[in-house]
Amino acid sequence: MRIQTLREQGLGAKAIGARYPAKKWNLNTLKSICRRIDKTGSAVIRQTGSGRPKSARTPDNVAAVGDMICSQEDKPGTSKSTRHIAKVVGISDRSVRHIAKNDLKSSAFQGMPAQVLSDAVKLK
Repeated sequence: MRIQTLREQGLGAKAIGARYPAKKWNLNTLKSICRRIDKTGSAVIRQTGSGRPKSARTPDNVAAVGDMICSQEDKPGTSKSTRHIAKVVGISDRSVRHIAKNDLKSSAFQGMPAQVLSDAVKLK
């Protein structure tokens, strides 16, 4: 934000670097930030499409995880663990958990121990 304010005041990259010698900013970096400010009007707004592309949460991987994570209708208990799914699909188990939570909107449920109700207990 300091650089943006100084750029809006009309200072160049060298003058901005001279104002803050303790920061030891690289001149090429300052020039790049100044160009971005001139082009977009802001130093913090990023261009669309910039950054690392998504590689794990693709539609194919979401479909594969969706098939494996739930039990089949005619075969109960056939769901796979996140680590097994990760190994089969070829992505990290953390990505499998992200797909299950964010893309498939499913959450894990855990069986809770309960009292066994025998016939004698039911009569009581």
